[in-house]
Amino acid sequence: MKLHELHDNPGATKTRKRVGRGPGSGTGKMGGRGIKGQKSRSGVAIGGYEGGQMPLYMRLPKRGFSKPNRKKFAVVNLGLIEKFIAEGKIDAKAAITEDTLVASGLIRRKLDGIRVLAKGEATSKLNITVTGASKAAVEAVAKAGGSLTVTAQAAE
Repeated sequence: MKLHELHDNPGATKTRKRVGRGPGSGTGKMGGRGIKGQKSRSGVAIGGYEGGQMPLYMRLPKRGFSKPNRKKFAVVNLGLIEKFIAEGKIDAKAAITEDTLVASGLIRRKLDGIRVLAKGEATSKLNITVTGASKAAVEAVAKAGGSLTVTAQAAE
């Protein structure tokens, strides 16, 4: 195979429409825009303009609020922790901290802390220390004979 023999799959690429390039092109003269009128000109934004009437998006009330300093937690499910223990990526006998979870590759980064949720089963005896956890997760770990400690940083 040589460089000049390379080509893309049929139908993979589509040539762009060259507008306003003479009558032979099929889209010459007015370039598919019709005759006169606002839509035939450039710089038109018809979607939001209602002829001077107050536009719909301005008539409707604003809703909601975004907290500027809210905390963003990395979320981990109990089932995933168990899966990583089964694969030997996390040692169940040692204490499982946030750094352990990052080092194992279970989560990419800590963000403002790690929060454990109760999705999945907790079968082995775990000793977990994280920034946050759901009540169900704490109960599930305690039921399996382990402990889930939440550090003080999670208090908002």
